[in-house]
Amino acid sequence: MARKISFLNYKGGVGKTSLIVNTAAALAKLGKKVLLFDFDTQSNASIWLLKLERWNKINATGDGAIYSIFDPGRAQVKDLVIKDVVESKTGEKLLPGLDLVPTTFNLVDLENEYNGDPKRPPYLVFYDQLAAIEANYDYILFDCPPNILRASQCGVFASTEIYVPANPDALSLIGFTLLIEKLQKFHQLSASFRRAGMGPAAQVHGIIFNSIKTGVDIEVPKMRMQLRLNQFKAAKRAAPNAKIFDTLIRDAMVVRRAVALGLPVSLVSAEATDAGPAGDNVITDYRKVAGELVQLVQ
Repeated sequence: MARKISFLNYKGGVGKTSLIVNTAAALAKLGKKVLLFDFDTQSNASIWLLKLERWNKINATGDGAIYSIFDPGRAQVKDLVIKDVVESKTGEKLLPGLDLVPTTFNLVDLENEYNGDPKRPPYLVFYDQLAAIEANYDYILFDCPPNILRASQCGVFASTEIYVPANPDALSLIGFTLLIEKLQKFHQLSASFRRAGMGPAAQVHGIIFNSIKTGVDIEVPKMRMQLRLNQFKAAKRAAPNAKIFDTLIRDAMVVRRAVALGLPVSLVSAEATDAGPAGDNVITDYRKVAGELVQLVQ
């Protein structure tokens, strides 16, 4: 069965999309079959991996975007999967094994405009459709916005694990704390819709420090985050094996260049990777995060 993972923090601007896109790419490089769902209405992951020209065609009509399973409601998740999404300008598949279900700006209508069957909330509609394809993958990743509104709920309800991208600052700690509170409320709200075989509601399994700038002292923020995580574990509001990842993702110009090129950083030319004498760079960081993710026992 696929490991289904949401990347989520209640604080925005923590580099969540760069983390999930490049971790997904690193997992694909390890030979894993990976499906990335973009549930963030800003569509950053979709625009990044599809590039603007391909994404604009979907945005113009909404056909092929995740919102189409809700409105007009005729689409199925299995029909929205873009296989081996990363392509060269000539259409060559550059990263086999990384698939995408894209979003467009119309996903915002899920929050206020969509009126579905109250007995089948959006997260249940999505869950049931996901079941048709999840056996095709080793990892299914959900890029969630910094809230637990309807779009995020689709990823969270389907997930078996949640990982929290964080920066070494007080706001990330506050965002993590708020996330735990909001998760508990959503799990209570959705408990009556969980059926036998779905497994327990997803808990936080890890925190990943991201976009660390050179010279920043991370030890105190890391200690504070660890204390808060320990409190939540003791209260059984986080997974018993939840941890702060050993790997720290450094801030690097190549990540921003990769976005402009429409490529994960691992596919950007070697001379642009800020490599040190031992080839130590942000690509190595993402590879190590993927390795830690693989090694974590649920």
